[in-house]
Amino acid sequence: MAISEEQVKHVAKLAKLAFPDEELHEFTTQLGKIIDMVELLEEVDTTGVPFTSNVIETVNVMREDVAQPGFDREELLRNVPESENGFIKVPAIIDNGEAGA
Repeated sequence: MAISEEQVKHVAKLAKLAFPDEELHEFTTQLGKIIDMVELLEEVDTTGVPFTSNVIETVNVMREDVAQPGFDREELLRNVPESENGFIKVPAIIDNGEAGA
């Protein structure tokens, strides 16, 4: 399956990636090769091959999940620089759908 430079630009925008236009052709070629490899794997006959989700027998050794009482909200909010309506107020990191600090 051939992939166009416009599709690469679209995928890069979705992933919030930026690269110079000079590198667009190289990325298009690389992404095309990756797609070709995946398509080649789809041709492999896996009939009768059992599904393998994990090759190592593991045991969950984490503690039992037990509910515990929380902390007093007013006591916690005494240590925050700014709060509003009982919540900790923090600076916005996303504005108009664009990432930024």
